[in-house]
Amino acid sequence: MFGYRVPAPDQAMLISGGRRGQGGAPFRVVTGHGKFVLPVFRKVRFLTLAMCEAEVSETCVTRQGIALTVRAVIAFKVGNDTESVVNAGQRFLSDQDQMSVLTGRIFAGHLRSIIGSMTVEEIVTERQKLATEVLETSKTEMAKIGLIVDSLQIQSIDDGDTGYIEAMSAPHKAAIQRQAQIAQAQATQASAEAEQEAVRNQAEYSRQTAVVQAEYAAEVDRAKARSAQAGPLAQAHAQQEVLAAQTELAERAAQLRQQELVAEVVKPAEAEAERIRLLALAEAERMKIQAEAAASHDRVALDRMLIDQLPQIVKEASAGLANANVNVLNGTDGLGEIAAGLVGQGLTILDSVRRNLGAPESPDRTTDRNGTNESGKGTNGRVEIE
Repeated sequence: MFGYRVPAPDQAMLISGGRRGQGGAPFRVVTGHGKFVLPVFRKVRFLTLAMCEAEVSETCVTRQGIALTVRAVIAFKVGNDTESVVNAGQRFLSDQDQMSVLTGRIFAGHLRSIIGSMTVEEIVTERQKLATEVLETSKTEMAKIGLIVDSLQIQSIDDGDTGYIEAMSAPHKAAIQRQAQIAQAQATQASAEAEQEAVRNQAEYSRQTAVVQAEYAAEVDRAKARSAQAGPLAQAHAQQEVLAAQTELAERAAQLRQQELVAEVVKPAEAEAERIRLLALAEAERMKIQAEAAASHDRVALDRMLIDQLPQIVKEASAGLANANVNVLNGTDGLGEIAAGLVGQGLTILDSVRRNLGAPESPDRTTDRNGTNESGKGTNGRVEIE
C-alpha cells in the first residue's frame, strides 16, 4: 500500500520528520510492526538488529613484561530496547560497518589493560577469567553506544620468538613425555608378559595335548592287548573247565569202580575167608570134643550125638552168613566177632543140654551165655568137657 512501511524482524525502522521520538530523539523507532509514512514529509531508515562479529588481534604486555599477541572474537549486536536503538542509530546509522571496527578497538584497549595486570601463567591457564573480566569492564562503554556483547572468545595467545610459553610448558611436556615413556614401557612390558604368557599357555596346551595323546595311545594299546589276550584266555579258561570236569568225572568213576570192586571182590572174598575160618574153628572144636568125649565114661552117646550135630549147626550158620547181606563196619574184626558170637551161642546151647540131662560140669570150666567163665576171663568160644 502506498506510504505503508514494515521493518524486517531483525531491523528497527527509524522515521524522521514530524514530531520527535522518545527522549527527544530526532526520530521515532518502530520494531515488529508496520507504520504509515507520509511521502515527502517523512523519511524512513533501517538499522540492523542482527548479530555482528568483530575480530581483535592485539599485542599486549603482561605484568612480567613479556609481550603476547592475543587474538579474540567478539559477538555483539544493537540492544532491543528503544534507548539502545536510538544510541546506535545516532552513531552508526549512516555507516553501520563502523560498529565492528569500533567494537574491536574498544575490546583491544580493555585486553591490553587487563593483560597488563596478569602473568603469562594466569593468561594461559585462565583464559575464561580473562574473557570475563574484559566483558565486565567493557559492558558500560558498549552500552553507551547502544551495543551489547553476547560472547568473547580468546582464540590464541602467542609470545612470538621469546619462547616463554614453550619453556613454561617444557616441564609439563617432559612430564608428559616421561609418562608417555612409562606408559610405553609398561605397555611394552605388558605386551612382553602377555606374549610370554601366551607362549607358556601354548607350551602347557602342547604338553597337555601330548599327555592326553600318550594316555590315549596307551589306552588303545592296552585295549588291543586285552583284545589279543581275550581269545587265548577264554580258550584257556574253557580248557581248564573241561579238565576240571574231566577230573571230577574221573574221580567219580574211580570212586564208583572202587565201590564196585569192594562189592564184587573184597566183600565176597572177606565173606568166603570168614566162612572158611569158621569151618576150621568148628572142625577144631569138633575134634576137641571128640577127644574129650573119648575120655569120658558118662553121656557118651549124648555127647556123640551132640558132637555129630555141631558141625552141621556151624555149617548151617556159616551158610546163612555167606548168603546174608551183612554190612560190616570194622572189616575182618567185625566178621570175626559175628562168627565168635555164633560159635559161642552153639556152645551155650550144648552146655544147656548137658545141664538138663544132669551131666557133671567142671567148676572152673563153666561158661555163661556170653562165653565168659565164672572167674571173669573169656574163653574165646571154647568149652572143655570133663
